[in-house]
Amino acid sequence: MGLRIENLKVCFKNAKINNFKYIGIKVWMADFEKCEVIINPIENFDKKLEYYQVAYNDDLTLKSAQDKVKIVGFTYGNSYQDIEDDLESLKIIF
Repeated sequence: MGLRIENLKVCFKNAKINNFKYIGIKVWMADFEKCEVIINPIENFDKKLEYYQVAYNDDLTLKSAQDKVKIVGFTYGNSYQDIEDDLESLKIIF
């Protein structure tokens, strides 16, 4: 069992409680050579989580493109470097 929307909610909650500046989301997309990373600042946490809950399924696939887009990792940190270090170390297996 992989990551779920509940795990993403916990990530956002922990980032807010601990006052981290950023949340990074690693997204796999079919036909792309590499995953992309989206970095959300603390000011956008609430709205961005609302968006993810509406746009993504429980298994973190995008509802409108289930076989083409999936959130495969996420983390929080106080710098872009923190986010990159955490997300680049993830091994993505399908």
